[in-house]
Amino acid sequence: MAETSSRPRSVVDAKSEKTHITSNEVPVSSHLDDIPDGGTRAWLVVLGAAFSSFATFGFLNAWGVFQAYYTETLLRDRSPSDIAWIGSVQYCLIFLPGLVSGRLFDMGYFRITLFAASCTLVTATFLVAECTEFWHFLFCQGFAIGISCGMIFGPSLTVVSHWFNKKRGAALGLVSIGSSLGGTIFPIAARNLITAVGFKWTMRILGFIVMFGLIICNLLVTTRLPPRKVTGPFMDFEMFRYKPFAVYCVATFVTFLGLYTVLTYIDISAVSAGLSSDFSFYLVSITNASSGFGRISGGLLADRFGAMNVMIPFTICAAVLSYAWPFATTKGAFVAIAVLYGATSGVYVSLLPSPPMAMGDLQSAGMRMGMSTVGLGLGLLGGPPIAGAIIDRTHNYKGAGYYAGSIVILAVILLVITRQLRLEGKLRGKC
Repeated sequence: MAETSSRPRSVVDAKSEKTHITSNEVPVSSHLDDIPDGGTRAWLVVLGAAFSSFATFGFLNAWGVFQAYYTETLLRDRSPSDIAWIGSVQYCLIFLPGLVSGRLFDMGYFRITLFAASCTLVTATFLVAECTEFWHFLFCQGFAIGISCGMIFGPSLTVVSHWFNKKRGAALGLVSIGSSLGGTIFPIAARNLITAVGFKWTMRILGFIVMFGLIICNLLVTTRLPPRKVTGPFMDFEMFRYKPFAVYCVATFVTFLGLYTVLTYIDISAVSAGLSSDFSFYLVSITNASSGFGRISGGLLADRFGAMNVMIPFTICAAVLSYAWPFATTKGAFVAIAVLYGATSGVYVSLLPSPPMAMGDLQSAGMRMGMSTVGLGLGLLGGPPIAGAIIDRTHNYKGAGYYAGSIVILAVILLVITRQLRLEGKLRGKC
């Protein structure tokens, strides 16, 4: 099988018909032949990874409750935009550490990294209860919790590729159910606990819930392949010479500049439309709950039709709903937007790791996954504040809806380009 000159350090596996990138001069075995694609041990790994997703990304999805509480009580002297940086830092840092954790994963340091980050996350959650100043919250809830979640979340997703190939979409969909479940439970629990037992005990109770999820994750999640012998640089930016991977990384950045706009502002936009704040609060939980359906169905469809073929049409639907969101004025309309947007965006989020996992050798999957999520984190850092600035400038939500819908459409175009480059590369590899 001949290599193509336009893709250095790439080989094509004739059996899997997938292009494999390696970060060493000598290609590494893909290990596709012995992937179990099922069995008790493999599905227990999926269960453990789902609890990881629940305790990290699901936990961060409760930020809206803390934004409101800090604005009204603990940090009344700070502007809402200042307080919002705590949440933005959280969302950004759950992905940026992938640059480090992905490489450590490939080198065989998954277990120690997972345990250390789990201890840090639980400790930081307990410490938030003792915070009194803005910089306390920024350090503990923004940086410490964000980085800890990032060191856990990415590798826990990557390990699924060690156990699944043909059923990888379904496995990733089940893993992402954890974040959907957490995004439903944590906001409701936080809001009700603050009223019932106060802020300090709320954070302690949430800390114990997070600890429970991480204990299960540490017990069940394990790698299957031996550590990779590293001979090159810690980060191999040569991977970006493979055009589909480079374009896909840009696509993730662009997508998250707009994808979380509806989720961030749907509750406050409902209040502006005249709905009760007691009702509007549940729109975020409704969105997260309905995303669970999209994550499962997206994974099952991806195993049959291919991840990119499923991501593209559902992401177009999410863009259309972003355009429609500002025009909702009734309770029924907002619920419909929340349900449909949660389901369609959930498909994209659940399948996000699948393309980079398939673009190279399994033993370098951690590095590829980490590098591909950097743009994602930067998109999450900048996207909601950009939409917020548009809202402040226009004094309505239509501009934010137009912005979010248009930027997601641009991301879809990049996904289509990625898919086409992959198809062309496979055809050249067969010649």
